[in-house]
Amino acid sequence: MEKYVALLRGINVSGHKMIKMDALRKMMEGLGFKNVKSYIQSGNVVFESKLRSDKDLEKQIAEQIRIVFGFEVPVLVKGVEELKETVKNNPFVNKRKEDSSKLHITFLSEEAEKTCLARIREVKSEPDEFMLSGKSLYLFCPNGYGNTKLNNNFFESKLKVRATTRNWKTINELINIAEKS
Repeated sequence: MEKYVALLRGINVSGHKMIKMDALRKMMEGLGFKNVKSYIQSGNVVFESKLRSDKDLEKQIAEQIRIVFGFEVPVLVKGVEELKETVKNNPFVNKRKEDSSKLHITFLSEEAEKTCLARIREVKSEPDEFMLSGKSLYLFCPNGYGNTKLNNNFFESKLKVRATTRNWKTINELINIAEKS
């Protein structure tokens, strides 16, 4: 069995698309996933699966959410080893030693096309900064993520891919949960 993290976008925000975590865990267990654990109310689930395709897992989870809860939710699935590698390669930590409370990672559903990448490189977003590596956008937001224009909607519209963002603490906690289970 492989360990994965499912990142659901846009649930339990301002009273919309409400999903209780115990109900989400039960739904995931109903799909045959093992050692299902959730972290905070914003849709972060660590689990084990025999399936080895992130895309197949994403489709399966998203479809089951639609059936059980009655609405669509974008889902990104990352292998725990991939998450560890993403954390290890954060340039804002490794090269600049920035304050970790100001760091986020936006996960992309796939690598963006080069023509789309040019659109985001032109954007002036000071004091916020981002660095792209594959399917991960490393963000440094000194005034907080709530005050940046470098949000999921911005990257989705410019890069034409799905995106979801987590703060540095959440990503590291998800890895810790996976390693303990």
